[in-house]
Amino acid sequence: MSNTFGNIYTLTSFGESHGAAVGGVIDGCPAGVEIDMEFIQQELNRRRPGQSNIVTPRKEPDEVEFLSGIFEGKTTGVPIGFIIRNTNQHSSDYDNLRETFRPSHADFTYQTKYGIRDHRGGGRSSARETIARVVAGAVAKLALRSSGIQINAFTSQVGTVALPGRYTDYDLSQTEESIVRCPDPATSDKMEELIREVRKNGDTIGGIITCVAKNVPVGLGEPVFGKLHAALGSAMLSINAVKGFDYGSGFEGVPFRGSESNDVFINENGKITTTTNRSGGIQGGISNGQDIYFRVVFKPVATILMEQNTVDVEGNETTLKARGRHDACVLPRAVPIVEAMTAMTLLDYLLLAKTGR
Repeated sequence: MSNTFGNIYTLTSFGESHGAAVGGVIDGCPAGVEIDMEFIQQELNRRRPGQSNIVTPRKEPDEVEFLSGIFEGKTTGVPIGFIIRNTNQHSSDYDNLRETFRPSHADFTYQTKYGIRDHRGGGRSSARETIARVVAGAVAKLALRSSGIQINAFTSQVGTVALPGRYTDYDLSQTEESIVRCPDPATSDKMEELIREVRKNGDTIGGIITCVAKNVPVGLGEPVFGKLHAALGSAMLSINAVKGFDYGSGFEGVPFRGSESNDVFINENGKITTTTNRSGGIQGGISNGQDIYFRVVFKPVATILMEQNTVDVEGNETTLKARGRHDACVLPRAVPIVEAMTAMTLLDYLLLAKTGR
């Protein structure tokens, strides 16, 4: 199950960064969902390497090939198999990693756990695995259209450059106008400048992605071990380089007192709602009908183009300078991954609610 995500709507992914292909099997997708191939490809293009001059220059078409589960443009209710072929591997760039562990990467832990590892691009630990998530997330988004659920993620901070204000202060439809995927042009320019500076020095930098889900119905999630925010947190923490998750007021709410933090209920035209949304759309582990919003913290990419001290597989001290094509900041390409994991989680919990489980 370590390679499978979800309860009813599930994705089992497979493949490595420098293998023949990355792919997956989606199970539990409702029958009759109209498959918009142009939309799915657009989602893949948002994650694709080489899309701008601030991301990895690896060139991949990232075209998905569906093998099963779709007939005459609609899902049939059976497992949906798909692959995305790798076409632009430079495996020789990683020859110096065969016997050496990169600091803060998965090299040491994979080698120790399995006794073998694919050193080429990190193998299974590579972020290239997330392309399968984007496909499954795109299908989930299509399935969620009938429920009116909308999901928008954006880069809200890179290093010390942070988007001021709240998500409600911005037009999130402008996110794709920025190569950093920040909806505010002025802040986007500063983020881009910082990423270029860091990349020029062979270093990397992290940041924060904020995600907003609108029109989520009341009642998704379970009260104890199946809390909706716990499921979202688990989904986000499964993404490469993610180090933290908070929702609603989150860590920023620490200074508040209860009188300042509580969301007061009101009756608005016969509908129960709240005057504020510091709970982030989830109370008691169950969605309350307000916007669900959360933040995902990404660390700086572990692979840097600078000399570092490390050890080899025998424990001998040595130095390492990585080669190859890498992102100086993963956030611009991680935005669609965050949306994909959110879509899969919400669809999974919507299906759980419909089955009464």
